[in-house]
Amino acid sequence: MLQSISIHPLSAVFARRNIRLCGLLAVTATLACGGEARSSSRVVAEASSTDLPERVRVGAEVLVRDSLHLVAGRRVGLITNHTGTVPAPSDGAPPISTIDLIAEAPDVELVALFGPEHGLRGDAEAGEHIDDAIDERTGVPIHSLYGATRRPAPETLRELDVLLFDMQDVGARYYTYVSTMAYAMEAAGAAGIPFVVLDRPNPIGGDAVQGNVLDPAFATFVGLYPVPMRHGMTVGELARLYVAEFGVSVELHVVPMHGWRREMTFEETGLPWVAPSPNMPSVESALAYPGMCLFEGTPLSVGRGTDRAFEWVGAPWLDGEALAERLNGASIPGVRFEPARFTPRAPGDGKFPDVEVHGVRLVAENPGYDAPRAAVAVLVEAYAMSGDRWSWREAHFDRLAGTDALRRAVEAGATVEAVTADWSAAIADFETRRASSLLYR
Repeated sequence: MLQSISIHPLSAVFARRNIRLCGLLAVTATLACGGEARSSSRVVAEASSTDLPERVRVGAEVLVRDSLHLVAGRRVGLITNHTGTVPAPSDGAPPISTIDLIAEAPDVELVALFGPEHGLRGDAEAGEHIDDAIDERTGVPIHSLYGATRRPAPETLRELDVLLFDMQDVGARYYTYVSTMAYAMEAAGAAGIPFVVLDRPNPIGGDAVQGNVLDPAFATFVGLYPVPMRHGMTVGELARLYVAEFGVSVELHVVPMHGWRREMTFEETGLPWVAPSPNMPSVESALAYPGMCLFEGTPLSVGRGTDRAFEWVGAPWLDGEALAERLNGASIPGVRFEPARFTPRAPGDGKFPDVEVHGVRLVAENPGYDAPRAAVAVLVEAYAMSGDRWSWREAHFDRLAGTDALRRAVEAGATVEAVTADWSAAIADFETRRASSLLYR
């Protein structure tokens, strides 16, 4: 099916009714694409070094500036949450919701909203059932994609001409927002309507690809396709990959960012960090997440409910000093381990809520550090130190790992090197497969 990047000049048709929206349009930089297309299916969206904006312009901004033809004169559905915002045109003003951006655009009818895990406001805990609702500001119905169903029901798409997606991913295979996107792409394809992704940065960068590649036999909502734990792609690039490599059939359009480069840290984008979910409080948590999420399938806590969730791991019986010494001896580049005591909090933590635990904190010395490899090191040592106090949440761990081989290797006493021995070859193959889906240098 058609897969396209829509880049069109500003037209007089974009006259605005709303002052805030007018201001946004006035300050949005004109989209510039530099570099050569490396194949007919790839466009490199990159500003030259002398034409970089003061911050990255996200896809939602580019849509209203240059690509409104994708929604003009159409009945629109929008999959989004609290991360779907654009900075206000004036300093100190609150960000503008993509919901408002679309609802206030001329000749566009916003008729349906769809909310993912954690809800439209992002305040529901992991796994919490989300009900349908009505958006108080616009009066538009909100269809939950984390309640009775995880994909848009056919009847919710019947009155739509196009379906948009605008949410901030965190760059890890397990994060369910990209699974919501994949299911919605399939539903849009079945309904015969275009699917438009408003692209956003990968907050942990686009130049590091790490971890194991999921075995399709273990595909679930926390990992649908054979991609690595840290995939190094934006949501727009992932959508292109789903079409090109994994059989998703839909008319796909990606509205790219202006000014994002693969090696950028999130701080360098100039965009504010909005916690995508209650236990993703910082970029540091997001950097650790591609590895430390594995501990959700173990008896150890990752500090849910604290301001450093996923940056540390522990249990009441662990000796943090000894664990840190062993892990630092493994010499994993770009990260060190410090002994830590922390108190997980309810309702986020279901293991040791309000109980002090002992363990280690991961301290990133380089944002490209290999969090999956670091997590395997912690797994190997913590498993050995825990004895009969260790118990797997076996099915969940294997879902997250995308295989049962990782768990079995740890049980067998394998070293970190043995556990990760075949990861490099699988990553190299993945990087070859994803190449034509990349949009940025």
